[in-house]
Amino acid sequence: MPKPTPTLRLLCGKIASGKSTLASKLAEAEFTVLISQDDWLSALFSDQMTTGADYLRCSEKLESIMGLHITSLLNAGTSVVLDFPANTVAQRAWMRRIIETTGAAHELHLLEVPDDICLSRLRERNAQGDHAFATTQEQFHQFSKHFVAPAQNEGFLIVTHSEK
Repeated sequence: MPKPTPTLRLLCGKIASGKSTLASKLAEAEFTVLISQDDWLSALFSDQMTTGADYLRCSEKLESIMGLHITSLLNAGTSVVLDFPANTVAQRAWMRRIIETTGAAHELHLLEVPDDICLSRLRERNAQGDHAFATTQEQFHQFSKHFVAPAQNEGFLIVTHSEK
């Protein structure tokens, strides 16, 4: 049986919208690896991240090396589920460059979940204490201000997952 075309699967949705849950399900596909931003940021920079600016600085640093790693995986024929937020035009531009460099197929999974559901999940996640980061309601709103849903002219194949 021939190996499937390598695909880069991306996730766009607010904090606690279900991106990591969906990423885990997508990563069950054969010849697929999951790369989680939260896992890497926690392991490498948790002691350096206390503000939104810290998050941006550390995530940009991570992207600089991960782009090369993801490109290598795709070029080797391995699909990647990238559990990094594709929530801004700039974040998606970085991902778009990987797609253009590799010629890999792609899917951008857009999770449309109302804020009240995200906040409820966030409270539950924080209470469980098993997530790499405990995000406050204030931080949720701060990051949500920067959320921009993908536009068709960005050139992504968008797969929408809506919750009411």
